[in-house]
Amino acid sequence: MQDIFKYIDEHLNDSIASLTELCKLPAVSAQKQAIGETAEHVVGMMRPLGFETQILPKTGGPDTAQPVVFAELRGKSPKTLLFYDHYDVQPPEPLELWTSPPFQPTLRDGKLYGRGVSDNKGNIAARVAAIKAWREVRGELPCSLKFCIEGDEEIGSPHMEEFVEEHRELLAADACLWEGGGVTWEGLPMVTLGVKGLLYVELTCETINRDAHSSYGTVLPNAAWRLVWALSTVKSPDERIQIAGFYDGVRPPTPEERAAIEAMPQEDAETLKSFGIGKALAGVTGVDYIARHLFEPTATIDGLSSGYEGEGPKTVLPARAMAKMDFRLVPDQDPDDILAKLRRHLDSHGFADIELKTLGGERPARTPVTDPLVAVMREAIRDAYGSEPFIVPAMAGTGPLYPFVAILGLPTADCGIGYPDAHIHAPDENIRIEDFLRGTKAIAALIGRFGK
Repeated sequence: MQDIFKYIDEHLNDSIASLTELCKLPAVSAQKQAIGETAEHVVGMMRPLGFETQILPKTGGPDTAQPVVFAELRGKSPKTLLFYDHYDVQPPEPLELWTSPPFQPTLRDGKLYGRGVSDNKGNIAARVAAIKAWREVRGELPCSLKFCIEGDEEIGSPHMEEFVEEHRELLAADACLWEGGGVTWEGLPMVTLGVKGLLYVELTCETINRDAHSSYGTVLPNAAWRLVWALSTVKSPDERIQIAGFYDGVRPPTPEERAAIEAMPQEDAETLKSFGIGKALAGVTGVDYIARHLFEPTATIDGLSSGYEGEGPKTVLPARAMAKMDFRLVPDQDPDDILAKLRRHLDSHGFADIELKTLGGERPARTPVTDPLVAVMREAIRDAYGSEPFIVPAMAGTGPLYPFVAILGLPTADCGIGYPDAHIHAPDENIRIEDFLRGTKAIAALIGRFGK
């Protein structure tokens, strides 16, 4: 692998330039910006390497989804590795908190700043750079490769299950490398094997037909108060979710998964410090912190809106209130089941008038720690980093992993170019150039190991 690693070192500037051009395209799926242009740009990155490419529609209802870039390159072996990525990004707001413009990627102090440099365009660029190194140095690849790169992961990957079902043959492979991944606070590599699921809902309450003078607080119902009371029934101060049957589907970690997290570095203090606090919820530390973070579901109020929210006073009794919530789910919870239980919970607590609207849902999925793919990933990481990776049974976040594991039957893992302070989904998103370099080498090594 040293000849390929040497090529990657020598062409690092070209790889960063390629990533920079990709990140200039503001492919914000929530706002449907630059989606077609970005999909075509990704195709333009693939074709010079010999990939056969297609831009495929992903539909499933009135809300037509963004297109998927599919690419395939046959190697010496028919054994096939499927890469999943996404070319869309989160909105950059609030813009005033960025040190440099989000869609003008900027190098500063060994880091590249810009929206999407970590999540997930940086991983696309690293994977392309690794494949280019193989093609330039060795010619033919040792295994066959496929890419499935979608354009609406950041809005919940609508209709991904239907897309995977419809394109089973096209996406057929022996294993899948997921988007994301990276290193610990100390720069030690990780391999992650699963994701949490998600239920995202909007709750609205309307009590009167228009806002009123606040003096009517003695006789008119206040929508803001009513919604606050409804929300307060969902989770108690001890952080326990109070929806009946919510925890029924929670699968406890296996002995192998427990052993994996016990081997992980205990970096809760660094994480809490980065958020400006010194203590985690429930006072958990060490392995208990990791277990809670990876294996337990959540109920999060993402936003609240009601009444007057501008500067200065306005004495008003709100007619309408709205909240957005997400529930991060773990195997074997199902978002449709949790939605039904949430509806029953509100009704049984006297809040049948609270309207529920679903904004997204994904099922959780995990690949077993004992899967043979994990051994291949270990070898590739050792080749690139010179150290043993930490095996993470699942990330705390969410992605459309379920159809790849459940429908295609693929063992799935990730390794990537991210690090804990990458500010994904936030202002000043960034990657460290050294992480990009080592992550590119890890992909190159994985291609070599997978071909064997």
